[in-house]
Amino acid sequence: MTTRPSTPTGSSGTDDGHPDGYFRRHWLAREIRPAGAGDIDGVAALAAELALSFEFSPEQFGVSYPALLAADGACLLLAVDGSEYAGYLLGFRHLTFYANGPVAWVEEVVVRDRDRRRGVGRMLVDAFEGWAAGEGCALVALATRRAAPFYRDLDYEESAIYFRKLLAART
Repeated sequence: MTTRPSTPTGSSGTDDGHPDGYFRRHWLAREIRPAGAGDIDGVAALAAELALSFEFSPEQFGVSYPALLAADGACLLLAVDGSEYAGYLLGFRHLTFYANGPVAWVEEVVVRDRDRRRGVGRMLVDAFEGWAAGEGCALVALATRRAAPFYRDLDYEESAIYFRKLLAART
């Protein structure tokens, strides 16, 4: 079972951390919330925008989406305004030896083009950090190729070099 954040972020008042409600005035989305089964099409459309290293497969997405919603330690957050999907964050909690317990990993963050630089990514990351803290995680980590300045602005620091090896195609 997926652990969910206990409360939405950025949905009302001035809970965006700015006394004047900056995000409420400058960002169309009104809510950061956990994804559900009914969000599959909206998340798929955003995930297709992210696919750069691998071709997006609607069929494989249809298999992976419900499995991720049910996975223990998975967190899929959406930035939404009614039926409009502005972005999502997919992250995980897993156990480690080096941190003496659980850590959180941000796997994917997508914000649609027209909502970039409007606080959507920041609100998704903030909500995930809150979820991770509630899960007892010692830290949040991620890898990025194009968004290092964004994460530095959120007080993330470079910590390692990322390597990968593509495996033979699965059958």
